[in-house]
Amino acid sequence: MPKEKVEVLVEGGKATAAPPLGPALGPMGVNIGQVVSDINKKTSSFQGMQVPVKIFIDRETKQYEIFIGTPPASGLIKKEVNLEKGSGKPKHEMVADILIEQVIKIAKMKETATLGKSLKEKVKEVIGTCQSMGILVEGKPAKETLRDIEAGMFDEEIRLEKTELTAEELAKLEEEKKRLAEDLAKRKAEFEKVAKAIIAEMAGKARGEIKAKLVQAGIPDEMIKELLPIEGAAAAPGAAPAAGAAPAAGAAKEAPKKEEKKK
Repeated sequence: MPKEKVEVLVEGGKATAAPPLGPALGPMGVNIGQVVSDINKKTSSFQGMQVPVKIFIDRETKQYEIFIGTPPASGLIKKEVNLEKGSGKPKHEMVADILIEQVIKIAKMKETATLGKSLKEKVKEVIGTCQSMGILVEGKPAKETLRDIEAGMFDEEIRLEKTELTAEELAKLEEEKKRLAEDLAKRKAEFEKVAKAIIAEMAGKARGEIKAKLVQAGIPDEMIKELLPIEGAAAAPGAAPAAGAAPAAGAAKEAPKKEEKKK
């Protein structure tokens, strides 16, 4: 007799007999409390994240097997460094730092869901994800740490599968994250100051010319879109005209009429 399959999504370490799990297991005749307990043991390292779970059940013997999926590596990285989201510009803006022990921990969590055959290869995959999220590894850009991995700098940590950090190391990482956030805010303020000065200096010139000057000054594209009005866009009532926009024809004609009445 083929085994029955139950698939659910549970919060790591917090599965309960409530829907959807309980009602799905009820008709199978298994000990629901025991299944829930086993799931929570297997998912305890994923607390705060939604984890896919598959349960295969033999209705005759009531035996079951539990298979735990893992969240994406990006989700595990964000949880490990206590981050809501990665960088919008990962090549230029760093938002957090992560240590090799944390990378090894994530690589072990993703053991069955990565392409690498050895733990070292899996570690490199996780570091690649850090690179795409704007996260430093061991205080360096991920590319540099990958070169260190290739050179064998962290072979001992990987061989010992070291995953634990001291309270002092965790505190330093949190301080580093705050410093990166402050640097990011400071850089954004500096870019905004330069951009506004350029726009004011080039008032009356074509938008394309102003944009080219902003790009040349290294102003991020998102900030350019935010600060530089689009030519031809309808202005809100009472709003100042866009940079380089000519006065409305009606307004130009109306001024002389008012002067004539005064005469």
